[in-house]
Amino acid sequence: MRKQSKTQIFLIVLLVSVFSFVNTDFAMAQEEIKADPKDVESIDSIVDAVYDVISGPAGHERDWDRFRSLFAEGARLAPIRVPGEGAATVRFTEVNDYITNANASFLANGFFEREISRKTESFGHMAHIFSTYESKRTWEDKEPFARGINSIQLLNDGSRWWIVSIFWDSERPGQPLPEKYLTKKGG
Repeated sequence: MRKQSKTQIFLIVLLVSVFSFVNTDFAMAQEEIKADPKDVESIDSIVDAVYDVISGPAGHERDWDRFRSLFAEGARLAPIRVPGEGAATVRFTEVNDYITNANASFLANGFFEREISRKTESFGHMAHIFSTYESKRTWEDKEPFARGINSIQLLNDGSRWWIVSIFWDSERPGQPLPEKYLTKKGG
């Protein structure tokens, strides 16, 4: 019996040590990210910051450090792809991979994305947003070249908001945006 108690104590100490290390490691990663406090003080501000940082004319370098500062450690961006008549798939990317993939296209072609509607649900330290967007090459374009919905998951750690993931799908023939996601921003 005594041997079992020592084993149990050892396992408890080991588990507490592992969880403490993981939590400390995550906290240290968060501390290394320097976000503008105005970008992360509210749900509105962090969503606005995402759209602001990715938008700009051709040849305009985006502020990718600002972009990185909005995301939690390990955050993912995940577009849905539907090739021709094929099945829908998702491609998960890390923040730096997204930057690498998007940067050349954004520099070669203007890219402006704006939110046209928002539905928000929240509980405790988390929030989920359906953010309907439209994409244009210039703000002056009369019609967007793409529209869709960004599903954005957020964490509030008690001092700021963090993006945990952005998962999106685009409007396409046979898949128009539902009217309920085209109404004014709000709950």
